[in-house]
Amino acid sequence: MGETHLYLGWRTAILGLLVLQILAFAAALATTDTNRTANRLLGAALVAIAGLLVPYAIGFAGAYDNWRGLTFAPFAIPLILGPLLYGYACALEEDRLPAHFAWHLAPPLAQLAYFTVCFLLPLDAKWDWYTGGHAAFVAPLFKILTIVSLAGYAWAIGNVLRRYRTRLANQRSDDDRFSAHWLSRVQAAIVFGLAVEAVFWLWATLTGGIDYFQETGLYVLLGALGLYLGAAGWRHAGLPAPLTAPEDPPAAPEAARPVDWAAIAIAFAAQTSREGWWREPDLTLPRLSRRLGTNSGRLSRAINLGLGVNFSAFINDLRAEGVAEALRSRAEADLLDLAFEMGFASKASFNRAFRARYGMAPSQYRRQVSNPDSLAAVANLRRAKA
Repeated sequence: MGETHLYLGWRTAILGLLVLQILAFAAALATTDTNRTANRLLGAALVAIAGLLVPYAIGFAGAYDNWRGLTFAPFAIPLILGPLLYGYACALEEDRLPAHFAWHLAPPLAQLAYFTVCFLLPLDAKWDWYTGGHAAFVAPLFKILTIVSLAGYAWAIGNVLRRYRTRLANQRSDDDRFSAHWLSRVQAAIVFGLAVEAVFWLWATLTGGIDYFQETGLYVLLGALGLYLGAAGWRHAGLPAPLTAPEDPPAAPEAARPVDWAAIAIAFAAQTSREGWWREPDLTLPRLSRRLGTNSGRLSRAINLGLGVNFSAFINDLRAEGVAEALRSRAEADLLDLAFEMGFASKASFNRAFRARYGMAPSQYRRQVSNPDSLAAVANLRRAKA
């Protein structure tokens, strides 16, 4: 019996640690109690990324050289990654799977079945197929399908996020808290990774082939992406599904006479301002509509058509005005304390809303109102238009 030699070098150490950390995040996400569907889909995506790294982590150690029977072991199923991330983006909205999600899983399940059948072949037959038909036809096909799949799902995730954020802004005043901006960075990283993969593919084509040692950077990049995805997903895992409130029943048709949405909106805004409801950090459209004695559809149309903004901008304008008013009498107050006092959930959302309303940063506004000569000019500033 020949001796077994494994080489536990730095490549195996780095990739092995990345796999363990990614799987730890996946396990943590699987045990969350909030937004369970979304978090489990993200956990499954992390397992898929770990699976993509395993063949290289053990391959760098010489496992495949020592045990050829590991050939075709179904660790890596790259076609599953896009559907899982897409499902996660969809489930962020309402904690449920997207429609017809089973069809999205058909290609990766077919890929898993192929690898499993090949893995179970007798060793000689397996090796002949691996070095013959698989290498010549199946592996290039899977490479093309993986690139097409990831590119298509990256585009689809972008569409889902845009729709999701539009709905958030129309229903929640704390929409920035739920916007999953980090997932957009993952989407960009996928596109970047595809570009890098294309460069390696071109390199292999022009040079007659490269070995996986020359692609070490690509695997480390994939592991870093998985680690970031796990850390950011875990950080936001405790957030509930933000758009679970039932929709209002269809509103009765408006009377034939024109509706003065501006006047209705001004009345709603005046009452909201007077009652101070805008100070609530998690104020939503349905909650405010109940307090105003109307329905969500009418309030939304009044804000959209009468004021020309969405619900989030409407409430955050009032908050920004509250901060501005406080600064005129308490110029030395801490800006972040004032922001939280007025209902902002984060420094980023405060700065963004204040700049949109007054066309300048809060700190610049404070410097201006400290100068009496500038008060009149500042008071006449209007909300910056997008």
